[in-house]
Formats: sequence, structure tokens, C-alpha cells
Amino acid sequence: MSSPQMIDWDLAVSVASRLAGPGPVVSRAEADEVVGELRAGAHRSTPLVREYTGLVAAETTAPVVVVDRTGWIQANADAFEEIITPVVSKIQERRGAPISGVTEAVGSRITGLEVGALFGFLAGKVLGQFDPFYAPADSTDAGRLLLVAPNIVHAEREIEADPTDFRLWVCLHEETHRVQFTAVPWMRDHLRSEIDTVVGSMEVDPGRVAQMLGEAVRRVGDVARGKSDMGLLDLFATPEQRAIVDRVTGVMSLLEGHADVVMDGVGPEVIPSVADIRAKFNRRRKGAGSLDKLVRRMLGLDAKMAQYRNGAHFVRTVVDRVGMEGFNKVWVEPANLPSKDEIGDPASWVRRVHG
Repeated sequence: MSSPQMIDWDLAVSVASRLAGPGPVVSRAEADEVVGELRAGAHRSTPLVREYTGLVAAETTAPVVVVDRTGWIQANADAFEEIITPVVSKIQERRGAPISGVTEAVGSRITGLEVGALFGFLAGKVLGQFDPFYAPADSTDAGRLLLVAPNIVHAEREIEADPTDFRLWVCLHEETHRVQFTAVPWMRDHLRSEIDTVVGSMEVDPGRVAQMLGEAVRRVGDVARGKSDMGLLDLFATPEQRAIVDRVTGVMSLLEGHADVVMDGVGPEVIPSVADIRAKFNRRRKGAGSLDKLVRRMLGLDAKMAQYRNGAHFVRTVVDRVGMEGFNKVWVEPANLPSKDEIGDPASWVRRVHG
């Protein structure tokens, strides 16, 4: 990418890594055991997900990568850097315009610090992630599955779960995402198109940026006190962008809800303590500290968690009404994807798609 950058990504990764910390202390032998068990769990999950969902995905198209927190941070920094390239290009095209004080303030190092703080917070929370847009130039791989070993170990210790059971439970969820994108080949391009549309329409005019920052300052108190359910990112979206974000939210709710249903549906067959794990894991989510809850509210993560729960309810309700084969019509074409409203009203999706 040509210079100057919109975000100092090296600084962002450095800051995030320091904030996230290394995670729980484990011996070398324990670390090797965790890595081996997670890789084996991901491989074991593939046929289990296929049998439960009816979705057939090739088994060698996306590598499984077990990472530490810094590895997760670097992977996401690389992905975000690629996604916002159009924004950087638009700013560079406007280089002839006078630089305002606001533009100077929002420099690459400042934004690097901000992004680093965000990544640092998330890096200690994420157990796993499927990156559908990963596509190295020297490989035919499409996407990759990241499993964040220190966070998985931290979570299983915190809820006192059986390590083997918990690791397979996590792998079932994340492998379901790999299957979703691999068995449904248009999904990757559809989501990328939506994201590119939002990013490509971001406002780069200094006057408009100042206006949005002023609105954010006025609204931040309401968001922090829970008087508004909008995350900070929502404050910077135009009505057109929010419409796209709503569509993406519907899709992400579907994908996350589907993965939750699969991990709990397959679980009883292969994970003896799955019911205990789910109950403890849900209590862990609700028991976050006050600072953690504040940050989640500011980032809109609480609302996203509610949407994921709605996604699981959507999947279960549709499967109950039309069976798994009927539910799988959701994967036939983009027009069959549920809207954000249909996620909350599964019957309306059944009427639209099944008549």
C-alpha cells in the first residue's frame, strides 16, 4: 500500500498484543497437547457437521491454523488492511484539498492506537474464527480456520469444563462456519460485495468527518449509559449504509445461529458434558465485569450477541417447521437469505421461501 497509510498497522498490532497479553501459563507439553487436540477436533468435526446439516464441503480447501493472541491480531490486521484499501485510495485522491485540523488529528498513529485498543480487547475474547476472505497468492486455499489456543484454555479453565469436550465443542462451531462458506460457494463473494459497498461509500470529506465526530461525542454518553442500543460504529453510518449493515447482520445472525445449533445438536453424540458446557458458558457470558460490559455496549457487541441468539432461534424454528432439507433452501441463492426482520420472525421467512 502506498504511503501515507490511514492506519499504522504495525503500531496497531504492537499495541493490541501488549493489551491482550499472552494468556494463561501452560507448559510446552501442555501447549503441544492443546494444539494437537484442536487440530484433531477440527478434522473430526467435518463429517459430524456434514451428517447433521446435509451440507457437503471439501475437506482440504481451508487450512486449520492454531494461533496465539498475537497471531489472531496479525491475521485480522491483514484482513482489515485489505478491506479498507478503497478508503485509503479515496483519501489519497483528495490529497490536493487543504488538510484540516481534524484530518491532522486523525492521523495514522492515532488511528493505529485506536484500532490496537479494539483488537487488544477482542483478542482476549475470541475462541475461534473462520476468515472466508483469506486467499494467499501461492495457494488454492479459500479461507482459513483460526483457533485461538490461549483463549480456549482460559475459557475451559474458567468454567471448569472437561478440556477434551470443550475443545471439540469449539471446533464444531468453527468447523460449521468453514462448511457454510465452502459448501455454499457464493456466500464469500456475496458478503465481500456487501462489505465493499459499505467501505467504498465511507465519507472522507473533512467537514463531514468533523460533523460525524461531533454527533458521536453527543451520543456517546447515551450509549455508555445504555440509553441507546446503537454501537459507536452505527453513529457513522448513512441510512444507505445502515440498510446494508442490516442485511449483513441478518446473514451473520444466520451463520452464527446455525453454528450454535449444530454444535449443540451434534454435541450429545460425541461430547458427554455438552449440556454442562453450554450452561456454564452462557453464565460466563452474562457474568462479565462492569468495564467489560461497558466496552461491549460501546462497540455494539451486546446487540450482536442478542442477534446471534435470535439466529439460533430462527434456525431451530425453521427446522421444526420444514425440516433440515427445507431449512437448507436458505443456502440456494442470496435471495433466500433471511433479512434482519425475518431472523426475528422465522414464520415470515418460511412463508416467503416455501409459500
